[in-house]
Amino acid sequence: MVAQKGKDLLLKIDNGGSYVTVAGLRSKRLAFNAETVDATDAESAGRWRELLGGAGVQRASVSGAGIFKDQSSDALVRAAFFNGSILSWQIVIPDFGTLTGAFQVTALEYSGQYNGEILFEIALESAGALTFAAL
Repeated sequence: MVAQKGKDLLLKIDNGGSYVTVAGLRSKRLAFNAETVDATDAESAGRWRELLGGAGVQRASVSGAGIFKDQSSDALVRAAFFNGSILSWQIVIPDFGTLTGAFQVTALEYSGQYNGEILFEIALESAGALTFAAL
């Protein structure tokens, strides 16, 4: 994968059957995590830790900051947060693929300077199995 523009990573939300780009995110982050299950016992070779493969919980976290592109995308995300909804989201990674699955908005923050635009920060946590479609 060659160098890509950060602005090309897109965050989209399902809006009645079609995915719409959420906002003008200026910074974005996608992280995958997998917990480990320690299976070490008194007979482990050299007392080295042993892990049980495929037994840990996997999750994905998405965060971003930027400006909403319009009132409808702001209202859609705000409603998802205040309703505690678990909705289908897509994260489009250019020249790599699309990650699709259920996420919940776990943080939504607004800020602004007196002489600038209103900014927001968002955090999402996966809430089920995710699928990946390579490009």
